[in-house]
Amino acid sequence: MTASTKSGPSARKLAALTHSDPEARFELAGIDPSAKPFSSGDKAQDKAAVEALALEIDALQNLFYADKRFKLLVVLQGIDTSGKDGTLRAVFGRSSPLGVRAVGWKAPSDQEKAHDVLWRIHREVPAAGEIVVFNRSHYEDVLVPVVHGWITPEQQRQRYAHINDFERMLCETGTVVCKFLLHIGKDEQRERLQARLDDPTKRWKFQSEDLAVRAQWDDYQRAYQDAVAATGTPWAPWTIVPADSKTHRNLMIATLLKRKLESLQLRYPPDAPDLPKRKIV
Repeated sequence: MTASTKSGPSARKLAALTHSDPEARFELAGIDPSAKPFSSGDKAQDKAAVEALALEIDALQNLFYADKRFKLLVVLQGIDTSGKDGTLRAVFGRSSPLGVRAVGWKAPSDQEKAHDVLWRIHREVPAAGEIVVFNRSHYEDVLVPVVHGWITPEQQRQRYAHINDFERMLCETGTVVCKFLLHIGKDEQRERLQARLDDPTKRWKFQSEDLAVRAQWDDYQRAYQDAVAATGTPWAPWTIVPADSKTHRNLMIATLLKRKLESLQLRYPPDAPDLPKRKIV
């Protein structure tokens, strides 16, 4: 395994894919979705590395659950076909379902719309020792309504501020927030949508609304850029994942999540004083 696969790109290159200051300039168009900064250059080797990382994440998740000092929220955000489902399978497919929970977000129900936009989100955040992965997230409420003009610019700014305060509250009460924007190019999306249509086993995933959203590609790219720029914070930074390559996408996210879990210095809870002396009869 090469050093690239083991440790990833340099700190400088990784910093260029991270946004953690709402006051700093951010340009999504400046990030190449076909880049592979975490790749070894060998696809088979990268796939093997993803599998190995998934097993390591499973072991760390077990320790994370036993430790119970932290909660982990993983946000997977991205345009249609960017690979949120695939990331879940590849990165967490080896993890125990008792310790990892996935939440897929759809359009809000009437009951949910009767509350503030974060009401339904707060109910699903992780408990102590739990890892929760959001497939889409609360960021949908600063993307779709913005593109369609359903909220005013002032409401948009308010929602950014509410999200930042919400995520800060989570972090201050023990939740580690990892936000990944799966960044693909327009040509790559076209190929993936066509592949869905051409494959009878995947055709059910295709919806006519996908084409309507694709027709608004530039509007959504601006909405993503604005949302990331406003909500990348020191406590909950954004990581932009070049995701034209599915293997690279999985490798990058698995590598970064393993690093994050290791950085927590997880430990098993102390034994009761008499526990080592007990004998089972």
